[in-house]
Amino acid sequence: MVDARRAAGRKAPLRTWVLAAFTAAALSACASSNDLSKALNPDPPAKMFAEADAAMTKGQFNRAASKFEDLDRDHPYAPEARRAIVMAAYAYYKAGKNPEAIASARRYTTMHPGTKEAALAHHIIASAYFDEMNGPNRDQSTTKKALQELQVLQTRYPDSEYAAIAANRIRLANDTLAASEMEVGRYYLERNNYVAAINRFKTVATEYQTTAHVEEALMRLTEAYMALGIVNEAQTAAAVLGHNFPQSQWYKDAYALLASGGLAPREDTGSWLSKAWKSLPKFSLGGPG
Repeated sequence: MVDARRAAGRKAPLRTWVLAAFTAAALSACASSNDLSKALNPDPPAKMFAEADAAMTKGQFNRAASKFEDLDRDHPYAPEARRAIVMAAYAYYKAGKNPEAIASARRYTTMHPGTKEAALAHHIIASAYFDEMNGPNRDQSTTKKALQELQVLQTRYPDSEYAAIAANRIRLANDTLAASEMEVGRYYLERNNYVAAINRFKTVATEYQTTAHVEEALMRLTEAYMALGIVNEAQTAAAVLGHNFPQSQWYKDAYALLASGGLAPREDTGSWLSKAWKSLPKFSLGGPG
């Protein structure tokens, strides 16, 4: 009798384990069944969009992005699906997930170019790159990507609400790129590597003429060409500088540098600088005003 009770006691844990296993399996099957049912019978697109939009309003950006993507997946042909793609991109951007934001927005611009939300998609791409721009003393690949996207936005959607933002950011991106070229150019100039320095200053003088760095670039070109003994290019650089920025301290420095060698600013119409800045009027040799 005692042995029978002991045997029953040993079997009890086994029965408990088996029962627990069956219960877990049943619950898992139920959950899987619910997931399958939900996948086969998703909520209406309008409801899904409203839920995602509500998550955005609450600042739950990751949740919102996931819900917008669910809508796009479950109802790819619904009217709400198209906007859900760009809204997912915006939600990712607000969540600080720039790579995901760029990928989603890029998908939208590929699938739905020319639609009213396309400007927003390009704005998201440009903003994501713009936010990751580095200072002028670091790699500028992201700045170049930002500039490219900003120019697309400005060119394709000049009347959009994002055009003014793009114009201002284009100026900032160009200024950063010009500053970067100047940093490298000065580095070479200080080490008497004049050809390498000229190439950097030339980039600023030809590609970033509207930035605040062009005055110094023209002065540094005058300095580098003088050091190499290429007098006509030095004179032309100073002439361009004086014609466009007659009150600039950089022009005064360039004029003084030429004067120290018995020279004065004078345009050489065959110079690359003259062609880059188009034709200049005859320059007065009276010096800076």
